[in-house]
Amino acid sequence: MDEPLSITTEQISSLAVWLADEQAAHARKADGPGSGIARPEQVRGRSGLEILQAMLNGEIPYAAMGDTLGYTLISVGPGTAVFQGTPSPGLLNSIGTVHGGWYATLLDSALGCAVYTLLPAGRAYTTAELSVNLVRSVSLKTSRVRAEGKVIHCGRQLATAEARLLGPDGTLYAHATTTCLVFDSPRLAT
Repeated sequence: MDEPLSITTEQISSLAVWLADEQAAHARKADGPGSGIARPEQVRGRSGLEILQAMLNGEIPYAAMGDTLGYTLISVGPGTAVFQGTPSPGLLNSIGTVHGGWYATLLDSALGCAVYTLLPAGRAYTTAELSVNLVRSVSLKTSRVRAEGKVIHCGRQLATAEARLLGPDGTLYAHATTTCLVFDSPRLAT
């Protein structure tokens, strides 16, 4: 069983920043087209980073599964992606902790999108391998977690990345690695 965590002023400050980031992301989504799949003309000729930035800015639809599972894209940059999630009762397993599949989904999203940020227009990716290590349980007392993905290598056909699932106090809940297949996508081509 996890021991209670003492909360410092610095941790409260980190959580406040995370909540503000999340509120800003939700506001941008609310002003945009909502969830769904972007039309070909919205993504054609754009790099992966440009597509993700357009999604983050509410210019094109975002993936609906984030709403279903209580997580959202917070930021992207070259070779990086950050998603933030909120544990909820619908995510609990039979022993009262958040199901490991939720950890894996957040981490897979951060890993794949980090890879996507390095792909040029006309290229796409898919997860070929995902390895997740759960090191601490997430409960409903865990206010938020962030999956921070970072590319290790991005080549023409394969890309690898690593990610960590962290709490606002710096607690490590899980870490993961991926191998993604990279390929041409007619839907994304110029």
